[in-house]
Amino acid sequence: MIKISKEAIGKIELHGKKTYPEECCGVMLGRSDGDRQTVYDIVEFDNNQDENRRRRFFVTPKQYLQAERLASENSLELLGFYHSHPDHPAIPSEYDRDHALPWFTYVIVSIMNREAKGIAAWLLSEDRSHFNEREMLVHDSGKMSLERTLTLATEQQDNFNKYKEIGASSKVGD
Repeated sequence: MIKISKEAIGKIELHGKKTYPEECCGVMLGRSDGDRQTVYDIVEFDNNQDENRRRRFFVTPKQYLQAERLASENSLELLGFYHSHPDHPAIPSEYDRDHALPWFTYVIVSIMNREAKGIAAWLLSEDRSHFNEREMLVHDSGKMSLERTLTLATEQQDNFNKYKEIGASSKVGD
């Protein structure tokens, strides 16, 4: 099961709407306890796919390393990736299966004519033959989540300031 706030879902949907008709992509940071995962934050990425961005996304090695570093600096884990399916359902494609890893959760949002029409979480089977849909618990941000969000915001601002000093931005690019 993956637990995610309405706010995080809203950010994913908004990212998909902004990049429509191309796919958006990003990562989910949080904590896991066995089969249970809790998303504390999402980080938007630029889609670095060279061609066919309407049907494909690409996360560069540099983006991946930046996400791992950000998670580590905030005592979190990289739980997985999210992306949009413009004018298609929130179901993994063969391309998604061919490029996925079985230890990450993949959240897909369906964007139809710039409107979010569905969202689902998926986990690739160990033998990589198919995806299994994960239960997704969407919750309101409560006091505990808000306190964690504020802590993360402070930590991320500190990290942003560090990145700014070395010329990086808060939006993970190439």
